[in-house]
Amino acid sequence: MSLVDVVFINAGRRIAPLWPRLFIWLAERYPFRATRDVPLTRLRKPLSACRVALITTAGLHLDDQPAFDMKSLLGDWSYREFPRATPRERFRLSDVQYDRRGVARDLNVLFPRDPLEELAAAGVIGEVAPRHFGFMGYILKTDELVRSTAREVAAQLRQDAVDAAVITPA
Repeated sequence: MSLVDVVFINAGRRIAPLWPRLFIWLAERYPFRATRDVPLTRLRKPLSACRVALITTAGLHLDDQPAFDMKSLLGDWSYREFPRATPRERFRLSDVQYDRRGVARDLNVLFPRDPLEELAAAGVIGEVAPRHFGFMGYILKTDELVRSTAREVAAQLRQDAVDAAVITPA
């Protein structure tokens, strides 16, 4: 944990009225992870033959899964798995810091699984993956995400023979 992390944690708990200005000051100085070589790969087959998964950073979880840890100032780098046929009423949003009214009316706003199913039915994509994944969008400390969680999800996507993913940020 760096000095900035300690200041960030202490400031967030003790100086609530100064939070917006302090957050901006810290965000401008925080040593965020730089990504220079994004490992994107061109599709090797037509999209109409691809298996496609959804990955969201909306803080989405199922009713029988734990909510994401919204108390940690460093974020929660865990993930949640969603079987393809999960009924809409089982999805929940962790106590995220954005306007959730649109998602409450239509889950497809942040997790477009109905449109993905329609694309598969129309032959635009080959098929929908058997499962999808959710993360929390706020992850200040990304080392664990990169070292473990993202690798686990990537391995599961490979296991499911997923060719492409639609990533929906919150």
